[in-house]
Amino acid sequence: MSASSVVLLPYAPSSVAVARQRLCSDLQEWGVYETAIDDAVLVVSELLSNALRHAHPLPSGQIRVAWRWADEHVEVAVSDGGAATEPRAGRPTLSSLGGRGLGIVEYLATSWGVRHEGEITTVWAVVTAADTVGNEKVSVPQPALRECG
Repeated sequence: MSASSVVLLPYAPSSVAVARQRLCSDLQEWGVYETAIDDAVLVVSELLSNALRHAHPLPSGQIRVAWRWADEHVEVAVSDGGAATEPRAGRPTLSSLGGRGLGIVEYLATSWGVRHEGEITTVWAVVTAADTVGNEKVSVPQPALRECG
């Protein structure tokens, strides 16, 4: 099975919570493994937060967030109007207040990168969504109640 969604959101910090909620709801509906949902939601939060902090909005004044589930992977992507610098994982000192976002993405994702299409920059990441290790199904206790966001 494969499924996908694209949302255009306001270029505002409140859009991070909206994107997290929508992604979580879609992935749950599609039957994606819960741990993969958690990882994908954290990754989209980091990508979207970085775009809002460091980049310009799209020409429409918005930001685009997309996700696709296929072949036991979830790909998330955030598109913006670009920035003066290229997104890259930093190596902050212990006392730094920021600079860890793409390092978190790098740790959780099997791969990530940047695409440029004219004035639009898209930062994407792929998270494994398989519920097996080797040929054995992984058994992880599920919470009685799960809240998205």
